[in-house]
Amino acid sequence: MATVAMLVDTTLCTGCRGCQVACKQWWDLPGEPTRNRGSYENPPNLSPKTWTRVRFHEIEAERGLQWFQVAWGCLHCTEAACVDVCPTRALKHNALGFVSLEEELCNGCGYCATACPFDIPRLERNALTGRGKATKCNFCQDRVTQGLIPACAKTCPPGAIRFGERQKMVALGSARAESLRGNGFQEANLYGADILGGLGRMYVLAMRPVAYGIPERPTYPVLMRLWQHIARPLGQVAIIATLVGLCANWIATWRLRSKTREEA
Repeated sequence: MATVAMLVDTTLCTGCRGCQVACKQWWDLPGEPTRNRGSYENPPNLSPKTWTRVRFHEIEAERGLQWFQVAWGCLHCTEAACVDVCPTRALKHNALGFVSLEEELCNGCGYCATACPFDIPRLERNALTGRGKATKCNFCQDRVTQGLIPACAKTCPPGAIRFGERQKMVALGSARAESLRGNGFQEANLYGADILGGLGRMYVLAMRPVAYGIPERPTYPVLMRLWQHIARPLGQVAIIATLVGLCANWIATWRLRSKTREEA
């Protein structure tokens, strides 16, 4: 089964925020109270009620003031720390390549939010019980698994968001970046083709990622890797050893008591 991916061309995005609205509409997410903060961006950040958010960037360049918009949300890493640290398997890799989320399995531990190098997952707390649930873009998993494209890609007026087989999206993104370099954008690049094993949401950028507030080379958190591959397995071994020791102690105690009763 071919993996799928999303390609976001920031040079085509008009900042209409149709993707942001479509996400809310499809998932029945409410609007949030906002205010003018000196930017066209609203709301101020991702939240349990906003899974896709358009970020605005004013960049001073040789060509003068440049405007670029970035439709931001979960990047669906292949090497996904959030999946590895999730104790309930609420987060998992779908066969199509994206990171799915089953909220009913989430226990609100928040490990995913701590592990994510892009600071994507958000926790929603119930005011009465205090229990939390993780939230994030799930690639419209109900649509994609039925052969449809995500709501954000379907609604994008200028076609800045493309969706399809990952190899095709990488080829399209690479060709677009090369074309931009040929037209004077010397730093144009395709972001995400090989980062963290390959991202499910990739970006065509006219400048280096840092200009957009995107980490240049995000890495899998070292502590999470130690937890996943060393600490947790050792902890499991320790638990098993403890149980075996308790059983052995119980058997030894039972035999000793039986022998004492026989001698009496």
